[in-house]
Amino acid sequence: MSRALSRGETRAGHTVGVRELVPVLGAVLLLYFVVPVLVLVLTYSPTALLTSLTETYVINAAVTSLVAALGSTAIAVVFGLPLAYWLSRNTSVLATVAMGAVVLPLVLPPVVSGMLLLTVVGPNGLGGLTDLALTRSLLGVIAAQTFVASPFFVVTAKAAFDGIDDRLEEASRSLGRDWVGTMRSVTVPLAKPGLLAGLVLTFARAMGEFGATMMLAYYPRTLPVQIWASFISDGLDAALPVAVVLLGVALGTLLVVHALRATPWR
Repeated sequence: MSRALSRGETRAGHTVGVRELVPVLGAVLLLYFVVPVLVLVLTYSPTALLTSLTETYVINAAVTSLVAALGSTAIAVVFGLPLAYWLSRNTSVLATVAMGAVVLPLVLPPVVSGMLLLTVVGPNGLGGLTDLALTRSLLGVIAAQTFVASPFFVVTAKAAFDGIDDRLEEASRSLGRDWVGTMRSVTVPLAKPGLLAGLVLTFARAMGEFGATMMLAYYPRTLPVQIWASFISDGLDAALPVAVVLLGVALGTLLVVHALRATPWR
C-alpha cells in the first residue's frame, strides 16, 4: 500500500514538474521570435531611419512590392477560388493529383521555384514562342509571386469550403437558385472568414517573396530583393531601413487579419 502510494506521489510530482516546465519552454521560443524584432526597432536611430525611408530606392522597392503583391493576390483569388471549390467538392484521383500540384510550390525552395519558372519563361519569352519576356519586368515579379503565394489561398479556401454543409447548398438550389446564386448567397458568405484569411496570407507571402522573384525578375526590385542588394553592396546599415518597411507591412498585415476576425490559426 505504501509503495503504491509512493509511486503515485512520485508520478504526481513528476507530472507537476513537467507542467511547470511547459510554459518556460514556450516562453523561450516566444522570446526567440520577439527579441530580434525589438533589437531592430530599439537599436536603430529613428532619425536616421526616417531619413533613409525617403530614399528613392526604398520608395521604389515599396511601390513595386505593393503593386506586384496586389496583382498576384488578385490573380490568386480569380483563378484560385473556383479551383479551391472544385477541389473541395471532388474526391476523384484527378482532384488528388491536382491538390498535389497546388501544394508543390509550398514545399519547393523558392529559389528552385524561380529556376523552374525561368526555364519556361526565360529571356526569350514563353518558351521562345512569344516576345513576352517576363524577366526584368513587373510581370515577371507578379508571375513569381503568384507561383509561390497563390497556393496559400487555394489551400485555405478549400479548407473553408470543406467546412460548409453540402445540404445548405442543396437547399438553396431546391429553392430555385442556380449555382452562381448559391455561391453568392450561401457558399461564399459561409466561407468568408477562411477566404479572407487566405487572401491576407497570400498578400503577405507575396510581399515577402524573395527567392523566386530574384531568379525570375531581379528588376524592378521588390523590398526583399532590395534588402539583399543593399546588404551585399553597402552592408547591414543600408539594408535595415528596407527591412523596417517590410516589418511594418508584416505587422500591418497581422493587424488587418485581427480586425477582420479571420485569423487562420483559429
